[in-house]
Amino acid sequence: MQEQAVINILQEQLKFTDQSIDKLKMFETELLKANRKHNFIAKSTEGFIWSRHILDSAQLVKYINFNEGSLSDLGSGAGFPGLVLAIHNQNFNFHVKLYEKSPVKREFLDEMIGKLKIKASLFTDVFDERIESAYIISRAFKKLDKIIQVSREIAKKPHKLIILKGQNAQDEAIKAFKSYKYSYKLEKSMTDEKSKILIADIF
Repeated sequence: MQEQAVINILQEQLKFTDQSIDKLKMFETELLKANRKHNFIAKSTEGFIWSRHILDSAQLVKYINFNEGSLSDLGSGAGFPGLVLAIHNQNFNFHVKLYEKSPVKREFLDEMIGKLKIKASLFTDVFDERIESAYIISRAFKKLDKIIQVSREIAKKPHKLIILKGQNAQDEAIKAFKSYKYSYKLEKSMTDEKSKILIADIF
């Protein structure tokens, strides 16, 4: 999917503003520049940033109410999905928290928060303190059972868990939720017919 096709989806289906699209373009430019040195994303995906990374992250706005509260992105990496969601957010009272252990990636994220003028905060380690968010999201943090453990042990309840998963989502969910009686559902991904978005209510 080409850049303009993705931008059309972002604006028409996911309600990204013109200003948000401009910020995403700026983010793309800075990421490609940083990627020459740090390899934040696979080189093979550089030509598909808009579909492979940006739209993949942006589709989560369908499951988030930005009217109040906050979301915590576990393992933000180069900003997916957390930074993209922060760019979408138009509510000053809604807060995006980015958790990333890598100092190099944290430095990049901090720079992006300043340049893009977005409402987001940066945290080092998920396990440092209690997570106080209505939404906990993740794209490439840990295996599902480990994320559920974080959800149960160090996050306030209730909250919604939203995780981007690959083609083994169903099998992983069956195993991970075997011990816990939480309800969950798997939604189709907009970017890959084999991928899923797992959504669970943790009480």
